Amino acid sequence: MSQNDSIIQVENLSKKYLVGHETARRARYRSLRETLVWQVRNFGRKALEMAQGRQLLHGDEVEEFWALNHVSFEVARGQIVGIIGRNGAGKSTLLKILSRITEPTDGRVRIDGRLASLLEVGTGFHPELTGRENIFLNGAILGMTKAEIKAKFDEIVAFAEVERFLDTPVKHYSSGMYVRLAFAVAAHLEPEILVVDEVLAVGDAAFQRKSLGKMQDVAKCGRTVLIVSHNMPMVRSLCSRAIVLSGGTVAFDGSVNDGIHQYLETLHELSAKSSLKDRKDRGGDGRLRFDDAYVVGTNGVKNVLHMGEEVSIILAFSATETIRAFDVSIHVNDIWDQTVLRIATRETAEPFNNVAGNGSIICIIPRLTLLSGRYSLLIAASVPPAYEYLDHISQAVTFEILADDVYGTGKVPEHGIFFTNCEWRCVLESKCEANLDARVAPSLETPR
Repeated sequence: MSQNDSIIQVENLSKKYLVGHETARRARYRSLRETLVWQVRNFGRKALEMAQGRQLLHGDEVEEFWALNHVSFEVARGQIVGIIGRNGAGKSTLLKILSRITEPTDGRVRIDGRLASLLEVGTGFHPELTGRENIFLNGAILGMTKAEIKAKFDEIVAFAEVERFLDTPVKHYSSGMYVRLAFAVAAHLEPEILVVDEVLAVGDAAFQRKSLGKMQDVAKCGRTVLIVSHNMPMVRSLCSRAIVLSGGTVAFDGSVNDGIHQYLETLHELSAKSSLKDRKDRGGDGRLRFDDAYVVGTNGVKNVLHMGEEVSIILAFSATETIRAFDVSIHVNDIWDQTVLRIATRETAEPFNNVAGNGSIICIIPRLTLLSGRYSLLIAASVPPAYEYLDHISQAVTFEILADDVYGTGKVPEHGIFFTNCEWRCVLESKCEANLDARVAPSLETPR
């Protein structure tokens, strides 16, 4: 790719952070004198770091952490690129550097055009300004003229659905209103480059569908878009290229299908090798954690099933305190990490009440009608009515469904996602003899 074709050039980009740790010797008993000496030294070190404009650290040991390490790639004008990888792979750090929010430790970035970034809810908004004022502020930051902003103003407001609160300071907006307006501004003011970081996962289902449609329109207009998302179906539908980051380096750069396949293979290997209890890539406040998860059929073999058999999904958990009420949801995802089946106590049962300590959640499916293949589980526990997560972990376990003659015909169903019982009939239509002046009534005859 020549420099004339590329709109973004990233060369040997690296970003280092310093991480502070408390050493084990601090946990021992110390005298008052030792404590005072340590506090004075710590205060002096922090004052020096602040005076030099360096990162403030907590603890008495410092570790170097490279969020990005010699990352290089180019993006052609008009490309839609998906940047995927596990949590902590360096995706958000990369986008922050491209958006000039964070400076790199080493390397350089060349961007040829106006760039709008939507990295988190309300990025670039001033909380004291109204929605109307923030639209003009964001447009000005992008380098748009007042006339250009006015031409798109009504379209932005209609898309965001915030007409009633347009002259209200955005600090009073809900997170849903924030993200609707922020996305509408970024998508409608037509920068040459649009950077989006997982923000489409926020909001209700209707807004997500509308945002996806808008992103597809943006892609058709020939603008360059960088998308960070864990939603693999969306990445596959929008992007023509995928960059997979792993440990701060580029693990893959090529076609979107191959990139997603490599990323998911890595997750499958991770879930197979590591204990669920030790997984760090999870959400929730931690009051309840899933320690193990597996799927078992009537043959008793973990994570290997036959089509059509009774299945038990078993989730072992530990709770650090008594949880008055919580719901559990299970997503069965296909090899593209797309949900093909969702089961939740929120719709099918009552919440679990007054749970503490260790235990297991068991969900029994009398007949799992998925076709053969490899699947994975996303599991979550949340507290009603706001449904804030206690724990949330994707790729918690992978399992195989083996092909079987579920119809007893000697043939195995192969196409689609599910199979189902059915009956077939053939009905022939014939016309009975009647007076030509009368309406001809059809007669249905079932052949023997």
